[in-house]
Amino acid sequence: MNVIMNMILRVSKNVKRKEDREILQNGLYSYIKSTAITKLVALTAALIFVANSGKAQVDIDYFAPKTIKATMLKVAAWQLAHPKHDKNDWTNGAFYAGVFAAWETTRSKTLYRALTDMGTGLKWRPRRLWYHADDIAICQTYIDLYRKEKKPEMIQATRDTIEKLIANPYPVRGIEVIKWWWCDALFMGPATLVKLGVTVKNDEYLKKNDEYFRQCYDLLYDKEEQLFARDLKYVIKNDGKDLREANGKKIFWSRGNGWVMGGLVRILKELPKKYPVRRFYEQLFKEMAEKILSIQQEDGLWRASLLDPDSYPGGEVSGSGFFCYALAWGINNKLLDRAIFLPAVKKAWAALNGCVNEEGRVGWVQPIGADPRKNFDANSWEVYGTGAFLLAGSEVIKLKK
Repeated sequence: MNVIMNMILRVSKNVKRKEDREILQNGLYSYIKSTAITKLVALTAALIFVANSGKAQVDIDYFAPKTIKATMLKVAAWQLAHPKHDKNDWTNGAFYAGVFAAWETTRSKTLYRALTDMGTGLKWRPRRLWYHADDIAICQTYIDLYRKEKKPEMIQATRDTIEKLIANPYPVRGIEVIKWWWCDALFMGPATLVKLGVTVKNDEYLKKNDEYFRQCYDLLYDKEEQLFARDLKYVIKNDGKDLREANGKKIFWSRGNGWVMGGLVRILKELPKKYPVRRFYEQLFKEMAEKILSIQQEDGLWRASLLDPDSYPGGEVSGSGFFCYALAWGINNKLLDRAIFLPAVKKAWAALNGCVNEEGRVGWVQPIGADPRKNFDANSWEVYGTGAFLLAGSEVIKLKK
């Protein structure tokens, strides 16, 4: 029943006429407040309403290339018009990765100008903490742009920062026991090192990425569940202090694992086919993909807590966007079986589009945090949610019909 309610809410937000929206909202209110018998009546009426008022939206071919490009441009334009956080913050590292992917897909001059204006305005500098993966996430886009422009100043600060990262130990404290001590870091840091190493032809950066990535894998990857704990706080230690969900399952955060899957894509896109450690990344990607496939919810999205969906009834878009991106890329690059994974990607992409409002705002994004929460709805947005959506679109458009 929660799935049906969630579907109605997602479709109803696309209904243009205020009067129609109020009719549907009143019907839903009646559903929540009514007895079991009248609930069925109210729900039936709401479904009929959605079938009629929402028909134009439901019938959209979300997989038509023109539709994908138009939606990506609308989403990117809305987010660029509504900036948030410092532009070299990790949040915008994910967003501008999506903008670059959108530019590659659409060749929009407006998007390219936004990218170069961002870099120029920041003087192509990472954020302030040389040792923190979050603060080099934006460098992925600097490197991508350098490959087009060939201007050394675009990556010089990145090179200086990476050299300092390699040369110095991490300032260990508490659960921060390695350089990439939280699973989100596997999106932020690895692609920067690998992209830079490939670009400047320095294998040392690739080897250091292997070292830091494997440390995180050994610390946080649960081989039984084939998912990453967000950090040591969520690793089961059997010390009487372990954290679990309401259903007794281990806590695995959707966006955290989305970061990992998205990061693996960005590593594998760069590594040479014969790179000695490539097989490790491919195997990890396929393992996680199988798990992610098995826990996708009926509406096409994933819940904030991957193993306790009933406690988190609303689909979460940032994690779901990264999963859609990763699974679509896996199909396109023949790492995943198309017949098995394509239906999941189709469901996910359609559902993600249902979370975009008329203006292009991507909603249902969990705010900044470190674990599953229930603090988001259709009006909740963040720049990284937009970035995940754009990355997903850049791969979905490549799927062969």
